[in-house]
Amino acid sequence: MNLAVLRHHHTAVPLKFDIPHRRSFRKKRGTALPCLLSIPRFRKRLPRKPKEDTRVQDQGNVDLQDQPRRHYRGFAIAVGCLMFLLGVTALAGWLLQAEIVISLVPGFPSMAFNTALCFVLSGVGLAASTLAARRFRATAAITAGLAAAIAAARLVEIVMIGRSFHNVDVLISRFLVSPDFIAEIGGGMGPNTALVFLIANLSLLLSLQVERSRSQVVQELTSYVVITLGMIALAGYVTDAEQGYRWGPYAAMALHTAVGMVIFGSGLLARSWWMQPANRAQIPLWIPAAVCFTGLLVDLYTPLGVANGILYVPLVLTALWFGNRNAPLFFAFACTVLLMLGFFAVKHDESGFWQEIANRTITAATLWLIALFVFYFMRNTHHLESERVRFGALVRGTPDAVVVIDERGTIKNFNPAAESMFGYSPQETIGKNIKMLMPEPYHSEHDGYLAHYRQTGEERIIGTTRMVSGRRKNGIVFPIDVSISAVVTGHTKTFVGIVRDISERVRQEERMKTTLSQLEAYTAELERSNHDLDEFAYIASHDLKEPLRGLHNHSRFLLEDYEDKLDADGVRRLNRLVRLSQRMEKLVNELLYFSRLGRQQLAVKRTDIGLIVKDVVATMELLLEERHAKVIIDGRLPEVVCDAPRLTEVFRNLITNAVKYNDKPAPLVSIGYLDRFVGKDGTVARNVFFVKDNGKGIPQEFHEDIFRIFKRLEKSQDSDDGTGAGLTFVRKIIARHNGDIWLESEVGTGTTFYFTLGKKREGQNAAA
Repeated sequence: MNLAVLRHHHTAVPLKFDIPHRRSFRKKRGTALPCLLSIPRFRKRLPRKPKEDTRVQDQGNVDLQDQPRRHYRGFAIAVGCLMFLLGVTALAGWLLQAEIVISLVPGFPSMAFNTALCFVLSGVGLAASTLAARRFRATAAITAGLAAAIAAARLVEIVMIGRSFHNVDVLISRFLVSPDFIAEIGGGMGPNTALVFLIANLSLLLSLQVERSRSQVVQELTSYVVITLGMIALAGYVTDAEQGYRWGPYAAMALHTAVGMVIFGSGLLARSWWMQPANRAQIPLWIPAAVCFTGLLVDLYTPLGVANGILYVPLVLTALWFGNRNAPLFFAFACTVLLMLGFFAVKHDESGFWQEIANRTITAATLWLIALFVFYFMRNTHHLESERVRFGALVRGTPDAVVVIDERGTIKNFNPAAESMFGYSPQETIGKNIKMLMPEPYHSEHDGYLAHYRQTGEERIIGTTRMVSGRRKNGIVFPIDVSISAVVTGHTKTFVGIVRDISERVRQEERMKTTLSQLEAYTAELERSNHDLDEFAYIASHDLKEPLRGLHNHSRFLLEDYEDKLDADGVRRLNRLVRLSQRMEKLVNELLYFSRLGRQQLAVKRTDIGLIVKDVVATMELLLEERHAKVIIDGRLPEVVCDAPRLTEVFRNLITNAVKYNDKPAPLVSIGYLDRFVGKDGTVARNVFFVKDNGKGIPQEFHEDIFRIFKRLEKSQDSDDGTGAGLTFVRKIIARHNGDIWLESEVGTGTTFYFTLGKKREGQNAAA
């Protein structure tokens, strides 16, 4: 196994057709040989199962995503332990005065005492920084801070005092190591070693204090720098180029110190990828490391730096397999450092000095240009990948079926909704002709349509929505809506079809058509029945009048001719017969009038309601004087569009009832208009007329009965007056005006009739 893992751009579930490819890729890549920088890089992905328990499934996904992070964490801890062992071994060599442990090879630079101490502190800090407990994080901060302080003090000493002073190095070692052995070994921590410990531990402190993506990017960049400086020192030892491991006249970086720096940088990189899994590499880290090391070796042995322009380009290109989009810039920086080292590590002839400078300058510019190209390519690729993932999630999540075909009708994509709709799996449809989803005649005509389109480019259904038929796997034909759009990519044209199953809508439409036809039949039957009833009432009223007149006339003749011959009881009975025949004639006339109200058209026009009320009051002047009644108009009455004679009858009936059925010595009738009415039950109406009296009031249980024809709650003082049809006429007339009538009454206080013309009350049906 190796350090690299698949690049993880997005947390969305991958498309189904990606899974087999990824499995084979893992199997193939998993055979790479282990190396010093290798850590487990791949995670197992469990096969997808039906969603029986979303909570359990989500928990499983989280565990799978955390598995590679645990590998990075484990590698960082292992590196920290290895650095700790390296430092302890070197410290033991100092304490035991074992020169072979300190320098490894006789004549090679030795690892300084403070360098070994910094390895111990940095190793503890790196390992502890990956543990979650607060005490471990505090330990990491303290140890990394101490290592950074020792390195910073050494750099200050080098800059401010010079190469001959090693006060920082001997500050601690003189209490534990013999001064003679210190003088024999000499040296001290080199500036390159101090710089590596300083920047590495500062980046570690930054990531501990500021857990943001930028701090992890800084740590990743630092890890590349640390690895590069360590490899430069190793390359210097291999090529015997002292400038690689010794900067100027100062102390040099020991051989095992250089190895430790490479390990340290790898641990920092693993920790960075543990904190930001999306930045992890897609190839083993030893590949760019090998390219870097090889390029440096060849560069040191090639005159004029010719080889670096060839070998460092692949190093920049390896950034394509890193998740961090800034990786090409990091590698370009590392290559620039290597180019400078290759220049200063060898001696130059005076004749070729400026030529080599120009060569390396052009090479560096070329590397940075390639790095910029790679950077923008990776950025665009990332954006395209993000859009692909979003589009894939949209296609998978849409409730409509989405089918993608090419110009020959071959299915290229088949989303889950299409699986549910047609009953086919993607394996059964992808690569097949789209006509397998079509019944006749579409099945036979589709190839001809595509051929016609390829020849002429004529688009008949592109960009439109059509209602056609589809065929399921079981052979059932069902109605669908299809919307097709064309997507052009270069010289390739792809068609995306959005399919919606409209079986339920078609069934609803059929039921609606059946209901409408039944409703039309019921309406026609009702109209015919009403017409027959009107005709019957009209004919019956005319036929009834003739015998009624006969009864009335013969009763009057008997009274005129035989009144003196009949006793009092006989005269009384004949007079009653006359009155009853007169009343019967009135009822027949009212019935005839009621039938006419339903048949005759209204003669509507704009009318002043105030004038109508005044005319009605003027015609009722005699009745009002007899009953000592008074009619007042409360406010101004508006003009409305209505049938004036019919509305006159409405006010006459309401005012007459308010006066005749009033038990007060001075009946009072108030007529007015309300822009907005709010009833006791909360109902709201606008443009409301009212007729209010101070009479007996009507009990609640009779509020509907009073509107039935010939229904009277009590007789008036003139028992022969009235038929009980007045309020029926009122409601009929108001209903013909598309209005509503209702009342509010309190027994003993009075009644108020409200009505509208042309509008219903809000939240309540009309009374008519």
